[in-house]
Amino acid sequence: MATIKATSPCCGDVELKPAQVRLVVCSVNDWSYYSFGCTHCGDEVRKPAGVEVQGLLRTGGVPVEHWVVPAEALEEHAGPAISYDDVLDFALRLQSLETPVAALIALRPGLSGGLRTAG
Repeated sequence: MATIKATSPCCGDVELKPAQVRLVVCSVNDWSYYSFGCTHCGDEVRKPAGVEVQGLLRTGGVPVEHWVVPAEALEEHAGPAISYDDVLDFALRLQSLETPVAALIALRPGLSGGLRTAG
């Protein structure tokens, strides 16, 4: 069984078994990482995993988890960010309605035929 050497920021070099390392390969390569629990202090250590590191860990027997970032998360957004007040106003508005369908129709006229209330 392969031994994987990694570095913990607190404890220095540690030796790990492949089962002690988590390799997450993301569809956005810069977001790929590997993590492990330090065998000395128990802290969770997370580090970037570029293509070379991914190859070394795979060769060492570390199982790969694949993570696909939804396209919506990568979209460009314009306008101001939603604030906590916006979220609170929205929650209070929904709470004041018997059904949110009326509010949705007011926002998007013409959708009423496709919306149904539960019941």
